[in-house]
Amino acid sequence: MSTINLKPKQTTKKIMTDLRDRVHDVICSRFGLCEDAERKTLESIGQKYDITRERVRQIESSALNTIRKSDHFKAEQTTIQELKEIIRSLGSIVAEEELFSHISKDPLTQNHIHFHLVLGDCFKKYKEDDHFKSRWSIDEKISDEVHKSLKEFYASLGDEEIISESEIVSRFLDYLKNVSEDYKNKEIARRWLSISKSIGSNALGDWGKVSSSSIKTRGIKDYAFLVMRKHGSPMHFTEVAKSITQIFNKKTNSATCHNELIKDPRFVLVGRGMYALTEWGYRPGVVKDVIRDILKKEGPLSKEEIIDLVLKERYLKRNTILVNLQNSKYFKKNKKGLYIVV
Repeated sequence: MSTINLKPKQTTKKIMTDLRDRVHDVICSRFGLCEDAERKTLESIGQKYDITRERVRQIESSALNTIRKSDHFKAEQTTIQELKEIIRSLGSIVAEEELFSHISKDPLTQNHIHFHLVLGDCFKKYKEDDHFKSRWSIDEKISDEVHKSLKEFYASLGDEEIISESEIVSRFLDYLKNVSEDYKNKEIARRWLSISKSIGSNALGDWGKVSSSSIKTRGIKDYAFLVMRKHGSPMHFTEVAKSITQIFNKKTNSATCHNELIKDPRFVLVGRGMYALTEWGYRPGVVKDVIRDILKKEGPLSKEEIIDLVLKERYLKRNTILVNLQNSKYFKKNKKGLYIVV
């Protein structure tokens, strides 16, 4: 969090000295400069003074122009310059929410900062749209390049691709071809990535398209996928449920977790209550299906070779595999004593 030398609330008080009472109240209400920090609508202010929304808008616009031309505002330019330097240090374009939280956690102080940004001619606000969050800039050229690079980078990502923060920053930096080297560092790149509404991170710090269920988690099965991916090896469903509760603070019933996992193709039942991820190479199906697929891929195999390969995909007892091998409906031995598919 950054610290500015001049208190924004005190600066606001000075630059609004010459405003008449009603105009002063309209500005305070519109920008949330009162103690309740509530930004009021044109309609609610109009109802208070029995005037139209358009009249409130005119009063607001006239008051802002009056403040900008005032000697009080000219005398308080240090605040504007400090805010400009803060935005420059954050990359010259930064999401509004991140900018405000960087300066202060207090909502009222944030409203005063917003008020000064609106007054300053050197600041440009980009409103939230389909691609990006609301953001502030002090350099239009850099902003255009960041917007362009974010769209191109988004198009390069796979729909369900999940990558670490260090990797996504590294890859995004490759797209920033026309940006000064001064801005090409991990902190600024991460901050620029956070401007996008289409690219985001999950609770474990992995990044990808927001449309991915691994980024925008929608239920137990999505949380389970992230938990198991982080764990890196098969887990019992009770362990998965416990981990979801611990990591995401989402109280999860073991039976409910089991029901979700067994219906989702991202998970494979590899033993009694044990699940693995399909992306790890585990095959769905019962034991005989696994044996059959192995034999089709590898060709004739000995009993021990089959057991070793099956145990890499299933948490089973040797006898369970042997019982399935004895099923003459599916498997038999060739002349060399090796097992093949019937």
